[in-house]
Amino acid sequence: MGKFFKLRENKTKVSTEIVAGLTTFFAMAYIIAVNPGILADAGMEWGAVFLATIISSVAGTLVMGLFANVPYAQAPGMGLNAFFAYTVCLGFGYTWRQALSMVFICGAINIIITVTRLRKHIIKAIPKPLQHAISGGIGVFIAYIGLLNAGLIDISGAVPAMADLNTPALWLFLIGLFLSVVLLTMKVKGAILISMVVTAVAGIPMGVTRTQDAVSFTDACRSLSTTFGVIFTRDGLGSLFTGGASGVLTAVVTIFSFSITDTFDTIGTFIGTGRRSGIFSEKDEKAMDQSVGFKTKMDRALFADAVATSVGAIFGTSNTTTYVESAAGISVGGRTGLTSVVVAVCFIISAFLANFVSAIPYAATGPALVIVGIMMASSFTDVKWTDLDEAIPAFFAGAFMALAYSITYGIAAAFIFYCIVKLCKKKSKELHPIFVVSTLLFILNFVLQAIV
Repeated sequence: MGKFFKLRENKTKVSTEIVAGLTTFFAMAYIIAVNPGILADAGMEWGAVFLATIISSVAGTLVMGLFANVPYAQAPGMGLNAFFAYTVCLGFGYTWRQALSMVFICGAINIIITVTRLRKHIIKAIPKPLQHAISGGIGVFIAYIGLLNAGLIDISGAVPAMADLNTPALWLFLIGLFLSVVLLTMKVKGAILISMVVTAVAGIPMGVTRTQDAVSFTDACRSLSTTFGVIFTRDGLGSLFTGGASGVLTAVVTIFSFSITDTFDTIGTFIGTGRRSGIFSEKDEKAMDQSVGFKTKMDRALFADAVATSVGAIFGTSNTTTYVESAAGISVGGRTGLTSVVVAVCFIISAFLANFVSAIPYAATGPALVIVGIMMASSFTDVKWTDLDEAIPAFFAGAFMALAYSITYGIAAAFIFYCIVKLCKKKSKELHPIFVVSTLLFILNFVLQAIV
């Protein structure tokens, strides 16, 4: 095992990787219950999506761990599932079968741009200051997710505000956050995981940690037949481009939106977590220029992510993407694919113990995300804030990721303002052609979403 995952080479050990895997899993386990709930609003059966979520997560995470040997976990992406249900199905009027077909095509497109090395060139084209800004911005985004999921930030009013501390869940969250800070400052190994487990247990007498009513594993297996392979039927791909010129345009724009969001969510996560931790070193990134096939970790990781989306669509779920919560496991020492394998095993077990896994409340996982966000925000120190050339796009990267609840929108804002700054300074020659094209695609995406 040590030789296969190159544990010694990556300066880690089995126990560290296991703790990292458990930490990542519990930080993202909420998707098991949340994803079926969102896609059910589009008309899909809860049990089918529940099982499809687990299957796609296991498949994508195992490929990431065994093929790429990196500590990243995959699952249907938050934001992408909401876009699937509320925009594509309920807004545009597509059936969920057609929406799944779009996701499948998106995955195929991402496979193509990965194999043709376009994805790697996109990463290489991002200037170093923006890479630091993206990393720091993801830290803000992760912390915001933790605060929002725990309910400490109230967004129900006219403006976001701090919620009243009058619920057991909020008090439990604060207890967990306090415990996490204490253990980390005392340099206790596995501090984040320990605080998560202790907080979840403490939530039992408070009435916050409780088992959820869930569809049984047997019922979920029966309902999976309603989604598995449906994209290959007349109601799936067969009906996708039959709505005339306007229908075809809408379908193309929607697929493009799926693809660009999935691509830059993944790129942002890899840059934000891989560079600082050393998982993707500059040496590895330079090797991408000469590599053919899948010789580097980045090559294999990008391919694993692309394949997972198509696999997920076949079983019946929205885009499967690399989870930013992987940073939780990386922060406690996860450095190899063994971390991912542990996450995959946890997902498999969760299929049979869904009511127990889903009992872990946001109040217990929220503190972990806040702490990880704080750690990642340190990347902002590498940005020259006194230099507006770097400060302006860096600010928009962090602000938009959190406020727009999207890594992709943060990257888009950073790209656009970076180009504006360079054009104003008459330094357009410093802009990489791929960077310019990516920026124009972001702008086109915003325009098409506004007019279609």
